[in-house]
Amino acid sequence: MIVIVFTGGTISMKHDPSVGGSVPTLTGDEIVSATRGLADVADIEVDQWGMYPGPHMTVARMWEVRNRIREHLARPEVDGVVVTHGTDALEESAYMVARSLPADKPIVFTGAMRPASDLGWDGPANLLDAVRAAASPLSHGKGTLVCLGERIHSALEVTKTHTEARDAFESPSLGALGDIDEGHVSYRRNLIEIPPPLMPEFPAEPVDIVHMWAGADARLLDASRESGAKGVVVAAMGRGNVPPPAFEGIVRWVESGRPVMITSRALRGRVGPTYGYPGGGRRVLEAGAIFAYGKRPGQARIDAMLALGLGMSCSEIRELFSK
Repeated sequence: MIVIVFTGGTISMKHDPSVGGSVPTLTGDEIVSATRGLADVADIEVDQWGMYPGPHMTVARMWEVRNRIREHLARPEVDGVVVTHGTDALEESAYMVARSLPADKPIVFTGAMRPASDLGWDGPANLLDAVRAAASPLSHGKGTLVCLGERIHSALEVTKTHTEARDAFESPSLGALGDIDEGHVSYRRNLIEIPPPLMPEFPAEPVDIVHMWAGADARLLDASRESGAKGVVVAAMGRGNVPPPAFEGIVRWVESGRPVMITSRALRGRVGPTYGYPGGGRRVLEAGAIFAYGKRPGQARIDAMLALGLGMSCSEIRELFSK
Protein backbone atom coordinates (compact mmCIF):
# COMPACT_ATOMS: atom_id res chain seq x y z
CA MET A 1 0.00 0.00 0.00
CA ILE A 2 1.14 3.52 -0.83
CA VAL A 3 0.06 6.44 1.35
CA ILE A 4 -0.29 9.80 -0.42
CA VAL A 5 0.21 12.76 1.91
CA PHE A 6 -1.37 15.85 0.35
CA THR A 7 0.11 19.15 1.52
CA GLY A 8 -1.25 21.50 -1.16
CA GLY A 9 0.72 23.30 -3.85
CA THR A 10 -0.08 23.98 -7.49
CA ILE A 11 -1.28 20.40 -7.98
CA SER A 12 -4.26 21.36 -5.78
CA MET A 13 -4.88 24.81 -7.30
CA LYS A 14 -7.43 26.38 -9.63
CA HIS A 15 -7.71 29.91 -10.95
CA ASP A 16 -9.93 32.08 -8.74
CA PRO A 17 -11.26 35.11 -10.65
CA SER A 18 -12.03 36.93 -7.40
CA VAL A 19 -8.32 37.14 -6.50
CA GLY A 20 -6.94 37.06 -10.03
CA GLY A 21 -4.76 34.00 -9.58
CA SER A 22 -4.54 30.34 -8.62
CA VAL A 23 -5.25 29.20 -5.05
CA PRO A 24 -5.46 25.79 -3.31
CA THR A 25 -8.87 24.31 -4.10
CA LEU A 26 -8.78 20.56 -4.69
CA THR A 27 -8.62 17.98 -1.90
CA GLY A 28 -6.51 14.88 -2.07
CA ASP A 29 -9.54 12.75 -2.81
CA GLU A 30 -10.45 15.00 -5.75
CA ILE A 31 -6.93 14.81 -7.17
CA VAL A 32 -6.89 11.03 -6.80
CA SER A 33 -10.25 10.82 -8.57
CA ALA A 34 -8.79 12.82 -11.46
CA THR A 35 -5.76 10.50 -11.73
CA ARG A 36 -6.64 7.53 -13.91
CA GLY A 37 -4.75 4.29 -13.35
CA LEU A 38 -3.72 4.64 -9.70
CA ALA A 39 -5.65 1.54 -8.67
CA ASP A 40 -3.74 -0.47 -11.27
CA VAL A 41 -0.43 0.43 -9.63
CA ALA A 42 -1.07 0.04 -5.90
CA ASP A 43 -3.59 0.21 -3.11
CA ILE A 44 -3.86 3.88 -2.14
CA GLU A 45 -4.53 5.62 1.15
CA VAL A 46 -5.15 9.39 1.16
CA ASP A 47 -3.82 11.55 3.99
CA GLN A 48 -5.11 15.12 3.63
CA TRP A 49 -2.46 16.85 5.74
CA GLY A 50 -2.94 20.39 4.45
CA MET A 51 -3.54 22.74 1.52
CA TYR A 52 -0.58 25.12 1.64
CA PRO A 53 1.12 26.92 -1.24
CA GLY A 54 4.84 26.19 -1.36
CA PRO A 55 5.90 29.56 0.10
CA HIS A 56 3.60 29.00 3.09
CA MET A 57 5.64 26.00 4.24
CA THR A 58 7.61 26.83 7.37
CA VAL A 59 10.28 24.77 9.11
CA ALA A 60 7.65 23.72 11.65
CA ARG A 61 5.28 22.56 8.92
CA MET A 62 8.06 20.79 7.03
CA TRP A 63 8.99 18.96 10.23
CA GLU A 64 5.36 18.04 10.85
CA VAL A 65 5.17 16.51 7.36
CA ARG A 66 8.41 14.67 8.08
CA ASN A 67 6.94 13.23 11.27
CA ARG A 68 3.74 12.23 9.47
CA ILE A 69 5.81 10.37 6.88
CA ARG A 70 7.72 8.60 9.66
CA GLU A 71 4.45 7.48 11.27
CA HIS A 72 3.16 6.04 8.02
CA LEU A 73 6.42 4.24 7.23
CA ALA A 74 6.34 2.60 10.66
CA ARG A 75 3.14 0.79 9.67
CA PRO A 76 4.00 -2.69 8.35
CA GLU A 77 1.29 -2.59 5.68
CA VAL A 78 2.71 0.60 4.12
CA ASP A 79 5.23 0.01 1.32
CA GLY A 80 6.01 3.65 0.57
CA VAL A 81 4.83 7.23 0.88
CA VAL A 82 4.16 9.86 -1.80
CA VAL A 83 3.99 13.52 -0.82
CA THR A 84 2.38 16.19 -2.99
CA HIS A 85 3.97 19.58 -2.36
CA GLY A 86 4.20 23.10 -3.72
CA THR A 87 7.18 23.20 -6.05
CA ASP A 88 8.53 26.51 -4.69
CA ALA A 89 9.63 24.79 -1.47
CA LEU A 90 9.53 21.15 -2.58
CA GLU A 91 13.30 20.72 -2.75
CA GLU A 92 13.70 22.02 0.83
CA SER A 93 11.05 19.77 2.36
CA ALA A 94 12.30 16.77 0.38
CA TYR A 95 15.92 17.45 1.40
CA MET A 96 14.95 17.81 5.05
CA VAL A 97 13.16 14.44 4.91
CA ALA A 98 16.10 12.87 3.06
CA ARG A 99 18.54 14.07 5.72
CA SER A 100 16.43 13.11 8.72
CA LEU A 101 14.78 9.76 7.92
CA PRO A 102 16.28 6.36 7.06
CA ALA A 103 16.30 5.26 3.43
CA ASP A 104 14.48 1.96 3.99
CA LYS A 105 11.09 2.44 2.31
CA PRO A 106 10.59 4.76 -0.69
CA ILE A 107 9.50 8.35 -0.06
CA VAL A 108 8.62 10.24 -3.24
CA PHE A 109 7.80 13.95 -3.48
CA THR A 110 5.86 15.29 -6.44
CA GLY A 111 3.79 18.29 -7.47
CA ALA A 112 2.69 20.21 -10.52
CA MET A 113 3.88 23.18 -12.56
CA ARG A 114 0.38 23.97 -13.89
CA PRO A 115 -2.86 24.39 -11.89
CA ALA A 116 -5.89 22.20 -12.46
CA SER A 117 -7.70 25.02 -14.31
CA ASP A 118 -4.95 25.00 -16.97
CA LEU A 119 -5.36 22.80 -20.04
CA GLY A 120 -1.84 21.55 -19.41
CA TRP A 121 -2.42 20.44 -15.79
CA ASP A 122 0.42 18.03 -15.12
CA GLY A 123 -0.69 17.02 -11.63
CA PRO A 124 -2.35 13.65 -12.36
CA ALA A 125 0.50 12.43 -14.58
CA ASN A 126 3.10 13.41 -11.98
CA LEU A 127 1.10 11.81 -9.17
CA LEU A 128 0.68 8.56 -11.10
CA ASP A 129 4.41 8.44 -11.85
CA ALA A 130 5.30 9.18 -8.23
CA VAL A 131 3.13 6.29 -7.06
CA ARG A 132 4.76 4.06 -9.67
CA ALA A 133 8.18 5.05 -8.32
CA ALA A 134 7.13 4.49 -4.70
CA ALA A 135 5.62 1.09 -5.50
CA SER A 136 8.61 -0.14 -7.50
CA PRO A 137 10.99 -2.60 -5.79
CA LEU A 138 13.78 -0.79 -7.67
CA SER A 139 13.25 2.29 -5.49
CA HIS A 140 14.06 0.56 -2.20
CA GLY A 141 17.22 1.82 -0.59
CA LYS A 142 17.45 4.91 -2.80
CA GLY A 143 16.27 7.28 -0.08
CA THR A 144 13.90 10.17 -0.62
CA LEU A 145 13.08 10.85 -4.26
CA VAL A 146 11.51 13.64 -6.30
CA CYS A 147 9.45 12.65 -9.34
CA LEU A 148 8.13 15.19 -11.85
CA GLY A 149 8.05 15.30 -15.62
CA GLU A 150 8.72 11.56 -15.96
CA ARG A 151 12.11 11.90 -14.27
CA ILE A 152 13.22 10.58 -10.89
CA HIS A 153 15.74 12.60 -8.88
CA SER A 154 17.36 12.13 -5.52
CA ALA A 155 16.13 14.66 -2.97
CA LEU A 156 19.80 15.02 -1.98
CA GLU A 157 20.62 16.47 -5.41
CA VAL A 158 17.59 18.04 -7.04
CA THR A 159 16.75 21.73 -7.38
CA LYS A 160 14.14 23.82 -9.18
CA THR A 161 15.86 25.50 -12.13
CA HIS A 162 12.96 27.18 -13.93
CA THR A 163 10.07 29.28 -12.69
CA GLU A 164 7.28 27.58 -14.63
CA ALA A 165 8.52 25.00 -17.16
CA ARG A 166 7.17 21.48 -16.75
CA ASP A 167 10.73 20.10 -16.60
CA ALA A 168 11.78 22.65 -13.98
CA PHE A 169 13.55 20.17 -11.69
CA GLU A 170 17.13 19.14 -12.39
CA SER A 171 20.06 17.51 -10.61
CA PRO A 172 22.94 19.83 -11.57
CA SER A 173 26.07 18.12 -12.96
CA LEU A 174 24.75 14.64 -12.22
CA GLY A 175 21.41 14.33 -13.98
CA ALA A 176 18.36 12.36 -12.89
CA LEU A 177 18.66 8.99 -11.17
CA GLY A 178 16.13 7.48 -13.53
CA ASP A 179 12.91 7.95 -15.41
CA ILE A 180 9.49 6.54 -16.08
CA ASP A 181 8.88 5.48 -19.67
CA GLU A 182 5.31 4.46 -20.51
CA GLY A 183 4.77 3.42 -16.92
CA HIS A 184 8.04 1.52 -16.51
CA VAL A 185 10.38 2.66 -13.73
CA SER A 186 14.07 2.47 -14.58
CA TYR A 187 17.22 3.77 -12.93
CA ARG A 188 20.39 4.73 -14.78
CA ARG A 189 22.67 5.25 -11.79
CA ASN A 190 22.91 4.92 -8.03
CA LEU A 191 23.86 7.45 -5.41
CA ILE A 192 27.49 7.17 -4.35
CA GLU A 193 26.43 7.39 -0.73
CA ILE A 194 23.34 8.12 1.34
CA PRO A 195 24.55 9.82 4.53
CA PRO A 196 23.22 8.64 7.89
CA PRO A 197 20.16 10.61 9.01
CA LEU A 198 20.31 13.51 11.45
CA MET A 199 17.32 13.13 13.75
CA PRO A 200 16.90 15.90 16.33
CA GLU A 201 13.68 16.43 18.25
CA PHE A 202 13.30 19.62 16.18
CA PRO A 203 15.57 21.60 13.84
CA ALA A 204 17.18 24.69 15.35
CA GLU A 205 15.89 28.06 14.15
CA PRO A 206 16.66 30.54 12.79
CA VAL A 207 19.52 29.82 10.45
CA ASP A 208 19.75 32.52 7.78
CA ILE A 209 21.10 32.64 4.23
CA VAL A 210 22.96 35.77 3.12
CA HIS A 211 23.82 36.11 -0.58
CA MET A 212 26.89 37.89 -1.84
CA TRP A 213 27.05 40.28 -4.79
CA ALA A 214 29.58 42.65 -6.29
CA GLY A 215 30.20 45.34 -3.68
CA ALA A 216 28.41 43.50 -0.84
CA ASP A 217 29.19 44.68 2.67
CA ALA A 218 28.52 43.20 6.11
CA ARG A 219 25.17 44.83 6.89
CA LEU A 220 23.03 41.74 6.35
CA LEU A 221 25.54 39.44 8.03
CA ASP A 222 25.66 41.74 11.05
CA ALA A 223 21.86 42.06 11.16
CA SER A 224 21.50 38.27 11.15
CA ARG A 225 24.06 37.85 13.94
CA GLU A 226 22.75 40.73 16.06
CA SER A 227 19.13 39.58 15.79
CA GLY A 228 19.96 36.19 17.30
CA ALA A 229 20.32 33.77 14.40
CA LYS A 230 21.82 30.48 15.54
CA GLY A 231 23.90 30.19 12.39
CA VAL A 232 24.28 31.70 8.94
CA VAL A 233 24.92 30.32 5.47
CA VAL A 234 26.82 32.58 3.09
CA ALA A 235 26.01 32.10 -0.58
CA ALA A 236 29.45 33.31 -1.66
CA MET A 237 30.75 34.14 -5.10
CA GLY A 238 32.51 31.49 -7.19
CA ARG A 239 34.73 29.16 -5.14
CA GLY A 240 33.73 30.70 -1.81
CA ASN A 241 34.94 34.27 -2.21
CA VAL A 242 33.38 37.42 -0.72
CA PRO A 243 34.04 41.16 -1.00
CA PRO A 244 36.42 42.45 1.72
CA PRO A 245 33.72 44.36 3.69
CA ALA A 246 31.60 41.18 3.87
CA PHE A 247 34.65 39.23 5.03
CA GLU A 248 34.74 41.43 8.13
CA GLY A 249 31.17 40.37 8.91
CA ILE A 250 32.16 36.71 8.59
CA VAL A 251 34.96 37.26 11.09
CA ARG A 252 32.50 38.75 13.56
CA TRP A 253 30.26 35.71 13.12
CA VAL A 254 33.16 33.37 13.85
CA GLU A 255 34.09 35.40 16.93
CA SER A 256 30.50 35.03 18.20
CA GLY A 257 31.05 31.27 18.49
CA ARG A 258 28.21 30.45 16.10
CA PRO A 259 28.67 28.55 12.85
CA VAL A 260 28.99 30.37 9.53
CA MET A 261 28.80 28.02 6.54
CA ILE A 262 30.28 28.97 3.17
CA THR A 263 28.52 27.82 0.00
CA SER A 264 28.47 29.20 -3.54
CA ARG A 265 25.76 31.08 -5.35
CA ALA A 266 26.83 29.14 -8.47
CA LEU A 267 24.53 26.27 -9.40
CA ARG A 268 27.32 23.72 -9.91
CA GLY A 269 30.67 23.01 -8.27
CA ARG A 270 32.23 23.18 -4.82
CA VAL A 271 33.71 25.90 -2.69
CA GLY A 272 37.42 25.63 -1.97
CA PRO A 273 40.45 27.55 -0.66
CA THR A 274 41.69 28.51 -4.11
CA TYR A 275 42.10 32.26 -3.74
CA GLY A 276 44.25 34.01 -1.16
CA TYR A 277 43.41 37.67 -1.74
CA PRO A 278 41.42 39.61 0.93
CA GLY A 279 37.99 37.96 1.00
CA GLY A 280 39.20 34.99 -1.03
CA GLY A 281 38.17 31.48 -0.08
CA ARG A 282 41.44 30.63 1.64
CA ARG A 283 41.21 33.69 3.82
CA VAL A 284 37.59 32.89 4.66
CA LEU A 285 38.48 29.33 5.65
CA GLU A 286 41.47 30.45 7.72
CA ALA A 287 39.22 32.92 9.55
CA GLY A 288 37.25 29.99 10.95
CA ALA A 289 34.28 29.73 8.60
CA ILE A 290 32.97 26.26 7.71
CA PHE A 291 33.14 25.19 4.08
CA ALA A 292 30.00 23.35 2.95
CA TYR A 293 31.87 22.21 -0.19
CA GLY A 294 29.28 20.90 -2.70
CA LYS A 295 26.16 21.81 -0.73
CA ARG A 296 23.89 24.47 -2.17
CA PRO A 297 22.83 27.25 0.23
CA GLY A 298 19.40 25.78 1.01
CA GLN A 299 20.89 22.35 1.64
CA ALA A 300 23.58 23.74 3.94
CA ARG A 301 20.94 25.63 5.90
CA ILE A 302 18.90 22.47 6.50
CA ASP A 303 21.98 20.45 7.49
CA ALA A 304 22.94 23.21 9.92
CA MET A 305 19.45 23.35 11.45
CA LEU A 306 19.44 19.59 11.98
CA ALA A 307 22.98 19.60 13.39
CA LEU A 308 22.29 22.48 15.75
CA GLY A 309 19.07 20.77 16.80
CA LEU A 310 21.23 17.85 17.89
CA GLY A 311 23.44 20.22 19.89
CA MET A 312 26.49 19.84 17.64
CA SER A 313 29.39 22.23 18.20
CA CYS A 314 31.06 24.27 15.45
CA SER A 315 33.86 21.69 15.22
CA GLU A 316 31.34 18.86 14.90
CA ILE A 317 29.45 20.76 12.20
CA ARG A 318 32.74 21.34 10.37
CA GLU A 319 33.35 17.59 10.44
CA LEU A 320 29.80 16.95 9.22
CA PHE A 321 30.29 19.16 6.16
CA SER A 322 33.70 17.68 5.39
CA LYS A 323 32.21 14.27 4.62
